[in-house]
Amino acid sequence: MLLPMPTLKYFVSEGAPRLYCVHKPVTTIGKALGNDVAVAGAGVLEHHAQIVFDGRDFVLEECERDGEIAINGKKKRRARLVHGDRLQLGAVEIGFSMFAEAPPAHERLPAGDDGDERTASPQVSSELAGVRKLFAFSEKLINRRSVDELLEAMLDDVIELTHADKGFLLLLEGAEAAADTAVRGGTLAKAAGGDRKLAVRASRNVRKEAITDAAGGISDSIVRQVIATGRPVIVSDALADTLFGRSDSVIAMKLSSVMCAPLLSQGQIIGALYVGNDKIKHLFDRAQLDLLSIFASQASLILQNAMLLNALRADKAKLVAELHDKKFGEIIGACPSMVEVFRKLQKVAATDISVLITGETGTGKELIARELHRRSQREGGPFITINCGAIPENLIESELFGHVKGAFTGAIANRPGKFQIADKGTLFLDEIGELPLNLQVKLLRALQERVVFRVGDSKPEKVDIRIVAATNRNLEEEIRTGNFREDLYYRLNVVNLWLPPLRERGDDVLIIAKVLLSKYADELGSPVRGFSPAALAAIKKYSWPGNIRQLENRIKKALVLCDQALLGVEDLDLGPGAETAIMPLEKAKEEFQRRYVLEALERNNGNRTQTARDLGVDPRTIFRYLEKEQNPMPSGAGGVARDPTEA
Repeated sequence: MLLPMPTLKYFVSEGAPRLYCVHKPVTTIGKALGNDVAVAGAGVLEHHAQIVFDGRDFVLEECERDGEIAINGKKKRRARLVHGDRLQLGAVEIGFSMFAEAPPAHERLPAGDDGDERTASPQVSSELAGVRKLFAFSEKLINRRSVDELLEAMLDDVIELTHADKGFLLLLEGAEAAADTAVRGGTLAKAAGGDRKLAVRASRNVRKEAITDAAGGISDSIVRQVIATGRPVIVSDALADTLFGRSDSVIAMKLSSVMCAPLLSQGQIIGALYVGNDKIKHLFDRAQLDLLSIFASQASLILQNAMLLNALRADKAKLVAELHDKKFGEIIGACPSMVEVFRKLQKVAATDISVLITGETGTGKELIARELHRRSQREGGPFITINCGAIPENLIESELFGHVKGAFTGAIANRPGKFQIADKGTLFLDEIGELPLNLQVKLLRALQERVVFRVGDSKPEKVDIRIVAATNRNLEEEIRTGNFREDLYYRLNVVNLWLPPLRERGDDVLIIAKVLLSKYADELGSPVRGFSPAALAAIKKYSWPGNIRQLENRIKKALVLCDQALLGVEDLDLGPGAETAIMPLEKAKEEFQRRYVLEALERNNGNRTQTARDLGVDPRTIFRYLEKEQNPMPSGAGGVARDPTEA
């Protein structure tokens, strides 16, 4: 016979499995004999795990970080349990069931004179029925999305369990807005104000119908008592009660029995759950009040989640409206410097003149180049990108202009270069400042004559392309040091578009962060739906040396690791832990160099060769720092990076 009582089945090494009833708010499991469920086996700690019942779900969570927990073969630290789950604590296996296979030992009564065990008391049966209803309602929480449907289903269950005639869910005036403020991280005003009115959020009768004149069936004096004290109230015989018997509402409605429990949000009262009975034979008792309090906590949770969902929907609608005014194609920005970029871009897009895009790494130079192409007359042609800093010097000429069969070892067939592939379209030369001087001469000739020669061939090929280049270097300084040709610079820099760093773009960083979160939360299947107020403040305050690329990487990482609905400061690694203890100067110098190298790597998207160039060091120096890291960053140039000293 199956009874509605959650049970743990401990599979011992010898003999039949042992059954343990999960009847407490917190059930502990471990090797120590003081645990509710004492188990022995390899890898089991003294206090290994605990099962917490929060009024809706049974949640398994670790007690000590060293204790390994697996549910159905997957390692977990905290998870909601469902019927049929198999738990692995170290080498011990335990089954979880929502139903007991036999009445638990603590509920069996001694055998009578005839030798048969007696059945449990009516109070125990009522408690079991309450647990079953609670479990059934938890399933409805998963399957139903309408808040009104959930509240009505909950009232139907409460009325059935308590044998009430009617049930009401009441909210204080302005409670939803106040709870919404608390959900967003603000301060919730005290809800027990005497002047605030109550509104009926849901009402049901014994026939599972909405009550037409809902306000007329409620005792104001009893509800006010619950709102004022924050404690549940039971009036078994209302007319005979010394406190409420003379109340006008009790006398007018001829109430027999009433129960009322408060609804809480963030620890503050927002309303009440109220049931009434007009039949003397069904007077309420204390056990039913406890059950009502449990369902009141469920109602509070439903309402709070609904408020959070409404707040997030409002945020999304606001974000869409803001983006309409602050978006230029796929580019987001409304600060004066970005508006100037958009103004220039709009004017030069329709022409074929060359454009040089400058700015720090990670500011979105390729997005600007794509928008130039999209708004040009070449939109129907190809948009080809080549990163001049990510290709070895001996291969870059072939990548740009192509080669013929036999031109060099490994050239087994004719192959076009990026110039030929970009014909009738746009060629984007990223990191143009990294191009070797000997290639700069050939690039200049190709730009002037619109003719290219493949490696190993003397036959010219005409190309019809538009050139857009980008760099994070100061090319004028590079010209002075002899690292960049002045004539090529003037050929590329007909119009310059300078992109400001993220730290100088004001509120743009918040809009960009919200858009990135919305995009990647859906892609990664993350439960996160927004930022906490503290996180938004930290995002705006941080300098973001890696600009949009760094912000994007931080948000991706946080979405993967965070289990909450809102990203916090710690999730984004923007906490107050920036200050470190005083250390010896030599150690501090080494730590600074390590962090600076890793930051430069992040800004270059993991490109180790480019990072070595920017820092003016040998690539082997970068590898030495990465060897000390537990999780070195993958190379941004593709493939597996090797130490340059290896042959």
